[in-house]
Amino acid sequence: MEKPLDALNKAKNKRVIVELKNKKEFSGVLKAFDIHLNTVLEEAEEREEGKVVRKLGQILIRGDTILFISPA
Repeated sequence: MEKPLDALNKAKNKRVIVELKNKKEFSGVLKAFDIHLNTVLEEAEEREEGKVVRKLGQILIRGDTILFISPA
């Protein structure tokens, strides 16, 4: 049986979408995460309604703010 962190490991170095509890959405290349789901994205972009609002580069997202992570 696959575990949730196994699915994230398969997504490493691939583009993902991260939605936060406050409804903000980011996309970027998943570089790293830990057991708390603290997540590092490279080439990160903040998005609203599917459109890029601003480019951020490398960012760290605190795990307890994440609602979901999905393949882009």
